[in-house]
Amino acid sequence: MAGLDDYLLRKVREHGREGPVTFIDEPEPESILCPIISADDHALEPADMFSKRVPAKFSDRVPFLGPGEDGAPWWVIDGAEVPILLTNGASGRPMDEWGITASNFDEFRPAVYDSRARLRDMDMCGVWAQLCFGSLIWGFAGTRFSKMSDREAGLISLQAYNQWMLEEWCGVDLNRYIPCQLPWLADAEVAAKEIYANAERGFKAVSFSENPENLGFDNVYNRSWDPFFRACEETNTVINLHVGSSGKTAVPSTSSAEEVITVLFPVSGLEALADWVYSGVLFRFPGLKIALSEAGCSWVPMALERFRRSHRQSAGVGRGWPMDGPTPMDIVRRNFVFTSIEDPAAFRMLDIIGEDNVMVETDYPHFDSTWPTCQGMLRTELLHLDAATIRKVCYENAARVYRHPLPPSEWIANSEVGLPTPVAV
Repeated sequence: MAGLDDYLLRKVREHGREGPVTFIDEPEPESILCPIISADDHALEPADMFSKRVPAKFSDRVPFLGPGEDGAPWWVIDGAEVPILLTNGASGRPMDEWGITASNFDEFRPAVYDSRARLRDMDMCGVWAQLCFGSLIWGFAGTRFSKMSDREAGLISLQAYNQWMLEEWCGVDLNRYIPCQLPWLADAEVAAKEIYANAERGFKAVSFSENPENLGFDNVYNRSWDPFFRACEETNTVINLHVGSSGKTAVPSTSSAEEVITVLFPVSGLEALADWVYSGVLFRFPGLKIALSEAGCSWVPMALERFRRSHRQSAGVGRGWPMDGPTPMDIVRRNFVFTSIEDPAAFRMLDIIGEDNVMVETDYPHFDSTWPTCQGMLRTELLHLDAATIRKVCYENAARVYRHPLPPSEWIANSEVGLPTPVAV
């Protein structure tokens, strides 16, 4: 994570903390085209996340919130100071105040860090349920924990984090939140044990890394990960690969504008898809379900075309892909699902991507979030689709993938798409 950390710290110090702190007017509730089960949102962790949950003998060995710089608290993790960035909770702040700045909790809308308050913001925009990743602080695959020099304290900290996510954040209402855990990257056997135990506790997903090699661990071609993948397959635990979970996003040069990251965000998803398809993991564990979180899906038709070309060329020289098994294109459609914040082109190519392979997300409360106009975004992109397809991408696919309850019938009945037409028997 060093490269991304260095970039963010440089930006924090460039931006400083001199700007105003204001909030937008309280939004009016939207009219509902279709209820949403959002496949990618984020939570901001509380200051007492570890102190409340770790044994006393670890109290001085786990991360804690320190005074930081310029009046904003920074987490102290294994001796490193990590700021709480505004990007962890930009929703509710005017766009002209957005930036990569260090922030205090009172500079966020309460729903950023309070899952009970979050429910009101979800109701406002017809969001029935959310799958919440953590903040940027820990790495989207929990890399901070696995890289701690004190491995015992690192694992205890990870377990405390997952306990907080399940019992406190999601525990407010398990019908409205989909529990997603962080993995122990430092040892695949230990990671597998955590997957089995957490499946029993109620976790439906794990946020893994697009490319663990970039974090200093074995890459996904290495069979050392097989115990972890086997545990995920046997427990039906979905593997989420969130953009940036490899510790990097596409930043072509040291002078790249901040906007370049936004433009190139989906590149990480394309790279991950190609590597995972050719890694062999999905031949050994064909039952795995992998979600590319926040990577979008407008690029998927192009990726399928490139897989087709690669497969044809590989067959022509007699190497690589087993000729009696599924094609790379088959594996994409069988094992992968894609999440969309804003993909107008993709929703006109669902015949290529697969209408069962796309899930809507709102990315609350990050810069990319569609809140408080989540339904407005749906209207912009989905109105050319029939009601059955809209229901699929807005909530049915996510409910199936994550084994989560559908929105209540009254939510659906009161939306514009309405309830599905009963099928005559």
